[in-house]
Amino acid sequence: MSYRTRFAPSPTGPLHLGHAFSALTAQRRAKAAGGEMLLRLEDLDQSRARPEWEAAIHDDLAWLGVDYPRPVMRQSARGAAYEAALARLWAGGLLYPCTCTRRDIAAAAAAPQEGAPLHGPDGVIYPGTCRASAEGPMPGAEVLRLDMRKAAKAIGPVSFSETGTAPGPTEVDPAALVEDIGDVVLRRRDGAAAYHLAVVVDDAAQGITEVIRGEDLFEATAIHVVLQRLLGLPTPAYHHHRLIRDADGKRLAKRDDARALSTLRAAGWMPDDVRRAVGL
Repeated sequence: MSYRTRFAPSPTGPLHLGHAFSALTAQRRAKAAGGEMLLRLEDLDQSRARPEWEAAIHDDLAWLGVDYPRPVMRQSARGAAYEAALARLWAGGLLYPCTCTRRDIAAAAAAPQEGAPLHGPDGVIYPGTCRASAEGPMPGAEVLRLDMRKAAKAIGPVSFSETGTAPGPTEVDPAALVEDIGDVVLRRRDGAAAYHLAVVVDDAAQGITEVIRGEDLFEATAIHVVLQRLLGLPTPAYHHHRLIRDADGKRLAKRDDARALSTLRAAGWMPDDVRRAVGL
């Protein structure tokens, strides 16, 4: 299979220097391997996604000299694929509905008998309040969680190849999946697929051979490999790159308008200025 990677921003705000670094890294690795880089718009959060931000993504990438095949994939058009994946997991007895609010989860996790709440790559580790064997047809428009205990028992240790900040094979044993990650949400309260499910289904659909993204998502990769194993999907290689940070060491966010590419362009920056600013 030829090399293929992707740059997958959310059209919920302006691209900043961190996005530029990720897109340029993906482009460079694709060219070096004689492959291609795809653009995917991760617009599942329709309450925040805006057409003007999508247009700005295309404008900023064109200005940077980052090209990609058209048309591009939009997650908002992929609902049927996500529901099919959920249905497969449900049929395997690996999902259960959850009615807990964030406040419920925080309170249960902080109960005296539980000790201090533990945090994993998906936030506070779910204490299992609603965990039970689910029967009958899959419910609609309800939160669905993965029963990580059952999942870990079904697949055993998971591993993936990392070529970025911590190169080499990475293995996570079943106990760590349960204790350090827990029962992650795969379908949100509004009925939309959660990030973890959508990214796995889409990477497989697009034939991605190497996932390139920030090192802040390294710990979440075990979740994605679990889902790949459960759904019978291939596991790509992963390249988690360093994050671009501000002068105080904080990673950039979309609220950092001073580092938005559109702001820098208006101030007279050129693409080579961006490359120098991010160390390329």
